[in-house]
Amino acid sequence: MSAADKTATSARPDAGKGAAYRRPVPALRPDRTLSGYMRDPKSLNPALKQAARLTLVAARLPTSRARILPSFLIVGAQRCGTTSLSRQLDEHPAVFGSVLHEEVHFFDVSYRRGLSWYRCHFPLLAAARRATRGADVTPVSFESSPYYMFHPVAPERIARDLPEVRLLVLLRDPVERAYSGHAHEVAHGFETESFEAALELEPARLAGQAERIAANPDYFSYSHQHHSYIARGQYVDQLQRLERHFGRDRLHVVDSGDFFPDPEAVYDGVLAFLGLPNRGYPAFKRRNARPRSPMPDSVRKALEEHYRPYDERLAAWLGTEPSWRRQS
Repeated sequence: MSAADKTATSARPDAGKGAAYRRPVPALRPDRTLSGYMRDPKSLNPALKQAARLTLVAARLPTSRARILPSFLIVGAQRCGTTSLSRQLDEHPAVFGSVLHEEVHFFDVSYRRGLSWYRCHFPLLAAARRATRGADVTPVSFESSPYYMFHPVAPERIARDLPEVRLLVLLRDPVERAYSGHAHEVAHGFETESFEAALELEPARLAGQAERIAANPDYFSYSHQHHSYIARGQYVDQLQRLERHFGRDRLHVVDSGDFFPDPEAVYDGVLAFLGLPNRGYPAFKRRNARPRSPMPDSVRKALEEHYRPYDERLAAWLGTEPSWRRQS
């Protein structure tokens, strides 16, 4: 929700912010801005949304320097609850998500567009200050792009352009993440192979792709973004790379196995990390879950064996066992 949206809704009884944090039910309303529809995945087809996004970005370019750059990012991992956490944080009165698209994907696939283009996705500082007047909070902005964590050069770009930014990372059982990731790519038309076939194809699909991305800033790898089912679950390698660029104190890891059963405690930890006051809890809701048939036991056992050494290293890095190992 943009700063303008928040200002416009604050006077209505059904405002999306406030003491009860009740978000209005999505509907076609004459008072809803175009940017509001842009963030609703059911409101416009992809082609229209992309055209509208480009039009809005162009219109905002003259005011790009007056807009708030993010003070924190949700960088991944994909299919680990990033959308749920993003929507919950966006309900906080001090927090302003990206206006035109929830996942901006600037530091991974759109970096060539430049920082002014990126700034256009966030609210005007003056408008955000007006929207939070009287709430005794300092406005901050953020966005959530779960490819940032896995992309070979996104962390370096983030560290260079947002030198004070804090990063939120969500993790889940990597076996379940791989299966969920495959279902997600199939649903969006990026994958046509079965799960078992996609796992067999993955090494060939990804061979040399990370190196090509690192060598050529303009190179885009379709398979690296959409067919990386096993590789994305090797979390410790990605966390160690983030640590090299940002240090441990600017990383906060959320275990989805703890988040969904006990969202209040995890939310409190996130706010403490971000230095934000708790102004009441949002409506905790799990988003983007997809029903799936059970994973074949043989595939599950093979993936569990593959991830075992990575999970052991992850536990050492975290200083605690991740939820999926505590349950095994």
